[in-house]
Amino acid sequence: MSTTSLRPVAIVGATRIPFCRSNTAYASLSNLKMLSTVLKGLVNQYDLNGVELGEVNAGAVITHSKDWNLTREAVLSSGLSPNTPALTMQQACGTSLQAALIASAKIASGQIDSAIAAGTDTVSDVPIVFSKKFSRRLVKLGKAKSLQAKLGVFKGLSPKELAPVPPSVNEPRTLLSMGQHCELMAKEWGITREAQDELALASHHNAARAYRDGFYEDLLTPCEGVVRDNNMRPDSTLEALAGLRTAYDKSDAGTLTAGNSTPLTDGASGVILATEEWAEAHGLPVLAYLTHGQTSAVDFVGGAGLLMAPTVAVHKMLERANLSLQDFDFYEIHEAFAAQVLCTLKAWEDDEYCRSMGADAALGSIDRSRMNVNGSSLAVGHPFAATGGRIIGTLSKLLNEKGSGRGLISVCTAGGMGVTAILEK
Repeated sequence: MSTTSLRPVAIVGATRIPFCRSNTAYASLSNLKMLSTVLKGLVNQYDLNGVELGEVNAGAVITHSKDWNLTREAVLSSGLSPNTPALTMQQACGTSLQAALIASAKIASGQIDSAIAAGTDTVSDVPIVFSKKFSRRLVKLGKAKSLQAKLGVFKGLSPKELAPVPPSVNEPRTLLSMGQHCELMAKEWGITREAQDELALASHHNAARAYRDGFYEDLLTPCEGVVRDNNMRPDSTLEALAGLRTAYDKSDAGTLTAGNSTPLTDGASGVILATEEWAEAHGLPVLAYLTHGQTSAVDFVGGAGLLMAPTVAVHKMLERANLSLQDFDFYEIHEAFAAQVLCTLKAWEDDEYCRSMGADAALGSIDRSRMNVNGSSLAVGHPFAATGGRIIGTLSKLLNEKGSGRGLISVCTAGGMGVTAILEK
């Protein structure tokens, strides 16, 4: 099919469960439970019981072997027609945004007429891993017949070999955490602790105002009695943030703290995508259109900033869309860390950096009053795979309420990748 015959892709619905700090309200929930709750929320809110969709794309970053065929299992518990196929996928923190881009390509090209893109993650239910030596002994234990044989299975194992391996999301090729990588970026770009704290405070205050104004009411599906994000700190102050100890670089040069970094979070989100005809047939409004997307990667092992790939993705996407960085009414830049957002903004303003990624000159600055206007990940939390879906839902509602306009989405991910998109009304 030629590009001239591609169909517009509409965002017609969105929901998420409130995001909660790990080991709090959702401590006993699995990825399957949270994802199923979001899909049921979409089915109930948008009257999709028994409806066959073209596809449901979803995934999680932290998974168990029991999460096999996760999305399909969630679909079968959702109320959608069991004839709805499902895809389980993962692209770190960009998972649900990438799920939307994949579904959009199929809708635009005519393969399907409707889809749900979603994501879920729990840090409360991480897999407990043991050494291979211990695991092999467990296999032998299952085959041992006598008590003496069972006791003998563990003979010779050291306490270290018996202990579980602590869960980690450190980069396998650098052995550094995302926070440590972001500290390096903050030093490279000269991002101060004060600037990071100010951005974090604004995120909390913006999210609190959005709740007071009722913005999130129809974007949330209650879960376990929770009706709002429990990480939000509306009463926080710059003085309180300044009093926190640094988290990744304990020296005087450190700038990242628990206050200007996202917390470990549990949660799930989902959005409904469709053709205009499908939306009209099902009585659903077109909130916005997903018009462009881009995924890029950088050589972080070779020295590039781990979380700088969205700068490249945005540049490529703007070139293809024939737009400038200033042509947007809203900017939704995922706040993995306040420093990451500030590094991104500074890089776009830097001629040398922008030329290094193929631009003719600096992309320029943005109007900060249009960025994350209802708060973002620093305030509401960041369940890795669910963040993209949250942002699509938030931005599509902002555009629908405005009645026109254009919004930019930028999400950094582990592995030195970035996923970006443009929504329009």
